Amino acid sequence: MIININSDKLDEIKNPVFRKYAADFVNYYDEFLAFVKKSGIEIDSESFEEECKEIIKRADQKGAILRNRSNSICANSISPSCIACQTGKGSMTYFISLRCHRKCFYCFNPNQDGFDHFSQPKNERNLISELNNAKDRGSELRHIALTGGEPLLYKEEAVEFFNHAKKLYPDGYTRLYTSGDHINEELLQELKDAGLDEIRFSVRLHDQEQGIKHTLDRIKLAKKFIPFVMVEMPVVPYELERMKDVLRELNQLEIFSINLLEFCYPYFNSEIFNERNFKIKKHPFRVLYNYWYAGGLPVSQSELDCLKLVEFALDEGLSIGVHYCSLENKQTAQIYQQNKTEGYPEINYFSKNDYFLKSAKVFGEDIPLVQKKLRQSKGAKFKINEEQDYLEFQVHKIKELKGMDIEVGISSFIMHPNEDGLELKELKVDLCYPDQFDFAVDG
Repeated sequence: MIININSDKLDEIKNPVFRKYAADFVNYYDEFLAFVKKSGIEIDSESFEEECKEIIKRADQKGAILRNRSNSICANSISPSCIACQTGKGSMTYFISLRCHRKCFYCFNPNQDGFDHFSQPKNERNLISELNNAKDRGSELRHIALTGGEPLLYKEEAVEFFNHAKKLYPDGYTRLYTSGDHINEELLQELKDAGLDEIRFSVRLHDQEQGIKHTLDRIKLAKKFIPFVMVEMPVVPYELERMKDVLRELNQLEIFSINLLEFCYPYFNSEIFNERNFKIKKHPFRVLYNYWYAGGLPVSQSELDCLKLVEFALDEGLSIGVHYCSLENKQTAQIYQQNKTEGYPEINYFSKNDYFLKSAKVFGEDIPLVQKKLRQSKGAKFKINEEQDYLEFQVHKIKELKGMDIEVGISSFIMHPNEDGLELKELKVDLCYPDQFDFAVDG
């Protein structure tokens, strides 16, 4: 069992050297939270982690599919592109422009690199050229997506994109993200002829009922043309009953599935978030890092409502897929891609669970006891850091310390880009006890 060391757990560490070492990471995390609060939004003092764990446990017993350390949970079906998203292998998402006719208060597109440039007319990307370049590089794409902004502001270019994608990658699975506002039968026929496999609509609960009905009508129309019709939307807290109604309506439409996204704060529009009594999740990131996904910070209670909706789908016997995709789930591919490489130290281990590079550490007065044990262990590799007073060794060797009353740190690293290429960067340290450590689950 791994104990997540945060400000609530720091004082549980008895070893003073270990506690001081862990405090540096906790302080860095707390400084980040202070920065978030300066943007004008509060951090929730209440955590819903235990309630979420209970729902996940029940959902598992009721037949839900638990993926990626329960960061992805679904009832019934799930898009193959969502499965590929876990590592990002063979998957690429493109956009023509970041322009959009909608002004969603939670939209994170302004956080994207080049937003000001790519949201201006006549600054559209040449996706045919980009697809050709990917093919020339030898990229074997199996999942190809078009997003935005609103990609159907550029109908001809969107159809051309999917035609060309299927020409270069005939077996590739293609998908389109859209609000649905610009959908009509003629366009859907063109997209069908271009071989579009999947279309994902956005439903906004803050729309008037007429606006929601408009989107549902477009979804119904799309089912006549596109093989897999989906909805993808963030789950806004305090709208649980309305979301249940949406699921019932989508089930009647017999769509393929819905992706329930963890609702996020994009670091701006704090006034609107405060008006709606939204707060940031108490522990927004398990491991703090500069992630590519620009979605922002998870809002408190969104995860809880997402999980309740998955359980609702199971209890109601809905036939559509209902998939909860957490913010942690969206960040996994980056960790995989940065760490699934060569060049990291032999003492580190590439975790099959969360894709971080891991090592184990003991501190201060525990070093001589563990050093003696490791010297007797075949294949053990370790090193001592005298400046910070720790011994670092392989994670799988923790099992050989059973019976010893010591605290072990589990460090998580990432191969971080710098001017010279990549460097091993430690992001976090957690706590475990040898007698409670299970390498298959915790490693």
